[in-house]
Amino acid sequence: MKIWQVDCYRRPLKNESGQPLWELLVCDASDSAPLFSNLCPQSEVNADWVRAQFPQVNHGKLPDKIQVFRPQSLSLIETVAQSFGIPVEPTRRTLALKRSLIDRAKEYPSDPRYIRENYEPLAIDKPPPLPLPENLWGEQWRMATVKAGDLIDTFADLPIPVKEIPEFITPIQLGLASTVAVPGIVIYGGRSSMQLARWLQEINPVSINYIPGQPDGLILEAGLCDRWVIATFEDQEVAAAAQNYQTRKQLIKGLHFLLVQPDDSGMTYSGFWLLQD
Repeated sequence: MKIWQVDCYRRPLKNESGQPLWELLVCDASDSAPLFSNLCPQSEVNADWVRAQFPQVNHGKLPDKIQVFRPQSLSLIETVAQSFGIPVEPTRRTLALKRSLIDRAKEYPSDPRYIRENYEPLAIDKPPPLPLPENLWGEQWRMATVKAGDLIDTFADLPIPVKEIPEFITPIQLGLASTVAVPGIVIYGGRSSMQLARWLQEINPVSINYIPGQPDGLILEAGLCDRWVIATFEDQEVAAAAQNYQTRKQLIKGLHFLLVQPDDSGMTYSGFWLLQD
């Protein structure tokens, strides 16, 4: 499957008349070297302009799918892609595109059109985290670990109704030793377990982070920029365990997991997600 990763957004550049410049950047998902790039004054950026660029990419060979990570680009790219019959996947996991954006940002200071502003190429405005819907609250939750060598064998073959295990973030793809402990969050959802798993499937979990505060909390990052409060706590022992969970993640390239079960019997599972910061 041929996948493009596409971004269309303002860059820290201005043309001779002082108009901000936007860039359409297209990368192949398997290669961070750009397939195509073109700049346009902000006043002229619209679906017609983007639509006219697509046939120039890769000698007119259109992809099977387009991935977009920036919320501000999504509706524009969806409109254009629809006219070509190409599905669009909103996802934060546009690694090739993000590498290219970072590399290009290093070159801007030497460009005479550079406006010398604080520029973060991957920055996205994130809303405050929202509480989980009350009807989906689990009965209990806990932190857990599974050895990297057992993680895929344990969950990949089980008949779990909702399951997401991206190939490119499996322990073997990340080069992790089989004995490394992979941290995770387990939620016992009781009768709401399957409903919770289906809801999580809809919002597309990305990562779960420990955020210290008053109170401390576990925040679920989902979709392109959504954030949800998984749990809050003030107990010092729980906070210490959560800090250990966060540290473990940092030591193994951000890998962790989310598991939803009806109870703690270990007999049935409702949902499993392999996640990465």
